Order: sequence, then C-alpha cells, then structure tokens
Amino acid sequence: MLTVEQYEFIRTGYRVYGLSISELAKRTGHSRNTVRKVIRQEYTGYSPRTKQPLPVLDQYTEVIENWLKQDREQPRKQRHTARRIYNRLRKEHGYQGSETSVRRHVRQVKARLGLNNNHAYVPGLPDPGMEAEVDWGDFVATIAGETKRCKLFCMRPKYSAKCFVRAYHGERQQALFDGHIRGFFFFGGVFRRLIYDNMTPAVQKVLKGKKRLEQDSFARFRSYYTFESVFCNRGEAHEKGGVENLVGFARRNFLVPVPRVNSLEELNEHLLQECMSYGKHTVTGRENTVEELFEQEKEHLLNLPEKPYSNISAASGKVDHYSTVIVDKNRYSVPVEFTGFRVNVQLEVDRVAIFYDNQKIAEHVRAYGNNKWLLKPDHYLDLLHKRPGAFATARPIKQWRSHWPENHERLLRRLEQAQGASKGTKDFIEVLMLYRKHDPEVVREAIDRALLAGVSSAEAVKHLIGSREPEEVPESLQTWPSFPEADISGYSRLGGVV
Repeated sequence: MLTVEQYEFIRTGYRVYGLSISELAKRTGHSRNTVRKVIRQEYTGYSPRTKQPLPVLDQYTEVIENWLKQDREQPRKQRHTARRIYNRLRKEHGYQGSETSVRRHVRQVKARLGLNNNHAYVPGLPDPGMEAEVDWGDFVATIAGETKRCKLFCMRPKYSAKCFVRAYHGERQQALFDGHIRGFFFFGGVFRRLIYDNMTPAVQKVLKGKKRLEQDSFARFRSYYTFESVFCNRGEAHEKGGVENLVGFARRNFLVPVPRVNSLEELNEHLLQECMSYGKHTVTGRENTVEELFEQEKEHLLNLPEKPYSNISAASGKVDHYSTVIVDKNRYSVPVEFTGFRVNVQLEVDRVAIFYDNQKIAEHVRAYGNNKWLLKPDHYLDLLHKRPGAFATARPIKQWRSHWPENHERLLRRLEQAQGASKGTKDFIEVLMLYRKHDPEVVREAIDRALLAGVSSAEAVKHLIGSREPEEVPESLQTWPSFPEADISGYSRLGGVV
C-alpha cells in the first residue's frame, strides 16, 4: 500500500531532483506502473473494493435471500429481522460466523428487494389553506381523582402547522364532529381538503385504491362544511405524517406530567392555551413562526357556515321502575312522577337532555362506557320522604353522600337522635329539598348555623336561611323538634321573609 510519505518522495524525486521512473521504483519497491500513476494524479489512499468477500457467510447467502423473498408475501409485522435470520442460520444450518456480518448482508439484500423500512419521501410545498390532517391519540389523565384513559383529537394544517388539540372520553362519531366544529372555529375557517386514516366513524367500507364508502352521517357533516375528504392507504400512516407527529408532540409537551384536573373542561382549557402558545414555535425547515405562516394561510380558508352543525343525536325510551332511562347502555334518572312514561332524549357529545311532551325534565353529564348510573338525588327525594327506611341504602343518596359536606352528616345524626330514626330522616330529607330553591352555599351556611345554635328540626333550618348571625336564633328554637305554621310572628328576629 502506498503511504503519504512514499507519495511525497516519488513526486519530489521526479519533479525536483529529476529521478527516473526506474530509479524511483527501485528505491521505493513499487512497480513502475504505480510510480507513473503517482506522478500523474493526486494521492487517493486505499482503492475501493469491487466486491466484499464473505468467507464464512458466502455459502448461506442464497438461503438468506430466499427467506427474505418469501417475506414479501407475509404480514409486515411477521417478517424476518436480522437477529431472527442469524439465530435460524445457527440453529438450522450450523452457521459459525458473526452476527455483524449477517446484519450487514441482510441490510443490503432488504434494500435490493424493497423490504427495508427506510422510506424516501418527496419534499412537499403545500398551498396555504388547502389541506389539513386529522387524527386521534391516546393519553392518561387524572380527572376528579380518577385515572382515566382518554382520547386526543388533533387537527393540523399542512402549510402553517398551527395545531388544535382537544380531549374527549372516547373517539365516537359525535366527538369526531365536535372536534371538527371546534377546530374550524379555532382556525376561523374550513380547510378545503382533510386527510384521515380509515377511522370507523368516517369510513363504512374500504374499497379498492383510494375509494371509500363513507358513513352516511359523516357524508352529511362533510357536505355541510363543504370540504373534501381524503383517506390514507392502509398501513401508510406517513401519508398524514404531520398530524402523526403532532399526536406525539402534544402528548410529550402538553400532557407531561400526567394532568390532574377536576374536569375534562379544565383540561381542555389547558390544551387550548398550549395551542395558542404553539404559534410562537418555528417548525424545522421553516423561516417563519407558525403564527406568521397562519396569518398567510387564514385568508385562503373557506368561510364558516352561519350556524355550526347541529351535532345532536336523538333517541327515545321508557322510564323504568327505577325512574331511569337507558340510553347507550347507561342509565339516567328523571323525576319519579314520570315513571312508566315514554320520553325523548337528545344526546350531545358531553350532555344528555331528557324531554317529555316537549318539556325538558332532566339533564345530565353524558357517561361513556357501560352500566353507569347517572342519578340526581333530587329526583328521588319526594319518594324517599314517603319511604324514609330506604334512605340509607338508596343508590342516589349513597353517591351523593360520598362527597357531600361533613355538616350534613352531623345534622342527620342530630335529627335522628332528637326525633327518632324515621322522623329524623324525613326531616333531614326536607332540608335536602331546600337545594331546589336556594343556592347550595346558602343551604350549607344555614346548616352550619343550625348546628351552632343546637336546633333539631328542618323548620329551624328553613327559617335560618336568609338570617345573618347565629346569635339571632332564639333559645326556644334549640329544643323544638318542629314548628307550628300558624303563628310565626315570634321569629321575626331571624330576619326571614314570611
């Protein structure tokens, strides 16, 4: 091999001292052809090999190629890795060479057969306002003390990369529509083309090529906002790579550490602020910030319709003997007087409203999952007043009792001690009925003052609502189990309205 020092000696000897080629060959030990090459060209060091010898692996290369050719007919996730090929060669063919040689050869054969996962992409230059990508992601959050797995709706325009993300309990069709509606409002317009994977809420059946049979309800929604839907080929998530990256970015940057919030609404307020702040970000390969690019893009968006899409589903049902209506495999309570009646139900993405004869009789936060009981205690208080023995085991009361104020327990014990279990419970139910007409804080304050004054009846709590100082409570109220309704002039100092 020719060294740099020998290269210098040959060229200097020939050019400076006039040594002949034969003399230089004799002194250096290189052939005269080598000396001539050195004189004619620059130093190149090693000559590249035209073929890499594989002394141990050569006899197995045909086996490796056959295995990899067969892989082209197999599912992507069940194809040979280099490690698997190495292990099979050792076990089935007695291979004694190194794993590194196998890996190098497998990489070359996969590239030649088109089996490598290193896809090449054509750089794109999207037009402003033309395309946006939509996708879902999973994440975990602690909501009202309970750890839940939630869904993250993501929308990202190709041109500006401005992001919109929102959390939902699930990725049902109503949540998909709600995400679009709020996303369009966030961006201030509608993109002309939206790109999806083959999500079930949008696609009923995958046809040949890019053709899809869309869900009827999705087609109606798309027609209302007049955008074009484009669906990726199966297993080709890179066709909407921007939003795929957004899902991971939002999870790592907006949802770490794991959020601890009181409600989904609180979490979505946090996510909205993060989306606004993202406008200051500069995407790799761009000169302008996201917000600067979006200023150019928003002029090209389609105008929003005059009214948002009515994202409401209708249902109907019969109120059962538990005074509940079963909707989407969950139970929602109504006042007991409607037991046995047929009612109509309107389902929004986060609310359930129940109607009888065009009058709303109940409204609940929508539950996701199965066999959930959404019960409002007030719907059952009149029935429990007639059946106080059922109070302690009533499901709506036990649900409420798990988080109601501690002063409620103290008042219940006092009323039961003063009047007996049955009458005391009925009197306490009358206190709970005060929530129907009065602000919860006013009722809780009245209960505190009643306990401080030592009263032992619901009537005392009723009269205490609206008075200011507990010292104004007459001593006689502390011992009376109940109050006559005929003559109440003696209690004028309570400040109550008669």
